[in-house]
Amino acid sequence: MLNRRHLLLSAAALPLLPGTSLAQSAKTGEAARLNALLDQFQDANLQRSPMQATHLGLDKGALKSRLDDRSLAARQADIVENRRRQKALSGINRRALSQGDALGYDTIAYVQDIQAEQDARFVYGEPQSNPYVVHQLGGAYADIPDFLDTQHAIATKADADAYLARMEAMAVMLDQESDKIRHDADLKVVPPAFIIDTTLKQLKDFADTPAAQATLVTSVARRAKEKGIAADYAAPATAIYADRIIPAARRQIELLASLKARANPGAGVAALPDGAAYYALALRTLTTTNLTPAEAHRLGLEQVAGLTDQLDTLMKAQGMSQGPVWQRFRAMFADKRFLYPNTDAGKAKLIGDLNLKVKTVQAKLPQWFGTLPKASLEIRRVPPAIEAGASSNYQPGTLDGSRPGAYYIVLRDTAEDPSWLMPTLSYHEGVPGHHLQVTLQQEADMPVIRKTTWFSSYGEGWALYAEQLADEMGMYADDPFGKIGYLHDALLRAARIVMDTGLHSQNWSREQAIRYFVENQGDPESSATSEVERYCVWPGQACSYMIGKLEWLRLRARAQAALGPKFDIRRFHDAGLLNGALPLTVLDTAIANYTSASRA
Repeated sequence: MLNRRHLLLSAAALPLLPGTSLAQSAKTGEAARLNALLDQFQDANLQRSPMQATHLGLDKGALKSRLDDRSLAARQADIVENRRRQKALSGINRRALSQGDALGYDTIAYVQDIQAEQDARFVYGEPQSNPYVVHQLGGAYADIPDFLDTQHAIATKADADAYLARMEAMAVMLDQESDKIRHDADLKVVPPAFIIDTTLKQLKDFADTPAAQATLVTSVARRAKEKGIAADYAAPATAIYADRIIPAARRQIELLASLKARANPGAGVAALPDGAAYYALALRTLTTTNLTPAEAHRLGLEQVAGLTDQLDTLMKAQGMSQGPVWQRFRAMFADKRFLYPNTDAGKAKLIGDLNLKVKTVQAKLPQWFGTLPKASLEIRRVPPAIEAGASSNYQPGTLDGSRPGAYYIVLRDTAEDPSWLMPTLSYHEGVPGHHLQVTLQQEADMPVIRKTTWFSSYGEGWALYAEQLADEMGMYADDPFGKIGYLHDALLRAARIVMDTGLHSQNWSREQAIRYFVENQGDPESSATSEVERYCVWPGQACSYMIGKLEWLRLRARAQAALGPKFDIRRFHDAGLLNGALPLTVLDTAIANYTSASRA
């Protein structure tokens, strides 16, 4: 999920941006004007977000020594920049564009327009509907150590020096976040006490880690030595860590602790300023639809009922008929034949088994996709230091392929990850899910900004659709418990809609939401608690999965009905994927274009 600005690059200095194809550079007329403008936007994005530049493998020169500016002043500058972009884009004659370029125009215009709506109404939190600046899922303390360890490449002394500069910048970022926390607290925007407690535990764990054991210090020292860089990096990294970063982290700890008395009394955003409108806009932003909270809640309930009926039938076929479906899930969670040992060796075996699943499904992909990604996929464990509040997630590779895509799995307790759930996780995060979709987007023939744009309803909807696609590809043909696991996760996404809309639009308590989850999913209470708390700080995102999946299925059914025997699943997938991430309304247009062309 991407965000964020003013890099001046002349055509002479950079005739072809990294990731830009010769076909794109050869465009003429209004399309060339659009592409030039989008490249300007992306150049500015990289200056505004050097961390995005590193994500993409474009962090050359001074960019590699900087982190993002998370100050209040930077937020105001973003607002001004977005207005400038809206005006610039309005100068493009959309009617003169090809179908593909028009999709790009509509996509970037959507981003700008929804951001302008957010900026005009809400002055707290972060863009993309995070109402709180620092929480158990994010903040410099959680983001930067792993970012520097896994994404900041070190090949030369200059790279290692840049790492130290970024450590200095992390201390600045922590204080910038604290300034924003104070700003928002003055507006009566403070996380619930239980969120503060979890965040404080993680922050204290970070701050209490000795330098000799801190990833921030050991990573640069180890990797510089591995590359034969003669200088000693442990000593300066230790000094920055001890003298700059830890004091800033302790200031943030003290600030958050002082705010507990002013914590949000509820679990959702209703008690925040203009909270109902905040949630409605978050829901629209993250689903790219006009569904109201009430409509989404009803949709979630309908999906939960239908999926529960399917699961009842499958479970009975496996001899499980006692009690409601959620209790049968509870028995499956406790069944030792499905559990990996909760040891490092057991967790390594789990990851190895997932890699085998990935190889099996990759062999089937040519029958279902006209275009396949070139970049490889790695499966890694979420660092133990941050896994308490984390969720499994996919991290894209670089545009140049120098760093592969990877999905990170939370393995705090293997009892939360029985074997019957693991295949679906790989199909969602890996292939044919996030890795396939995001990598095809990065490798597609389009401007760089379109290679890096993200919409939760499109991307998470695709990944959930991919779980069903894996079933259609026969991945559960000899694995009935794996199929139950796939439907369990579909039920999870439907229950998330109910839970999210309940928390943020119907005044559900945290306990009520946890109970709903447990009594529909059968998940351990610890897992259900993590789920609920995740969406207390990320309103609306929970709804994007199932709503996005249902739209992919609706568009596929529409194309099948229109084309009959001319329908080709490979061409449908190419039409939906090779244009990059799109708002669902624009995806509708992309599939309509494919259908019209296929009729001819």
